[in-house]
Amino acid sequence: MISCATLAAGVDRTLPMHREINLSGGEITFLKTMGLSGAPVYGKLLVERIGEMESAEFLDELNGLISVGYVLSDKVTLHTMEDVERAVFRVNASYARDLRDALTPGRRREREGRRRRRG
Repeated sequence: MISCATLAAGVDRTLPMHREINLSGGEITFLKTMGLSGAPVYGKLLVERIGEMESAEFLDELNGLISVGYVLSDKVTLHTMEDVERAVFRVNASYARDLRDALTPGRRREREGRRRRRG
C-alpha cells in the first residue's frame, strides 16, 4: 500500500494516470442518457429518458454508478423510484474523460496511435 505522504512527495511515479474503466450495458445506457458534460439531470427526466427498464435494475445500476463515484447525486439514499424522481444527478467531472474513453474504446486507441513520436 502506498502512503499519502509518498504520493504527496511524488516519490512513486509508477501509478498510471489513466484509469481503466469497464462498464456494463446498463451503466453505459445511464451515462449516455445523462451525458458526460457534468450538467445536472433531473431524476424525473432521467426516468423518462431511460424508458423500458425494471425498477430494481434501474435502482441497482444507478446506485452502482453512485457508489463508485462516477455519478453524483444531491440525495444520499435512493431506495425507490420516487426518491430518484426527486433527485438531481450529474456525471463526476473527475471521471468524464475516462468514462468517455470507456464508452468509445476504439476512439482511445486511435488517439493513442496518433500521439507516437517519430524519431
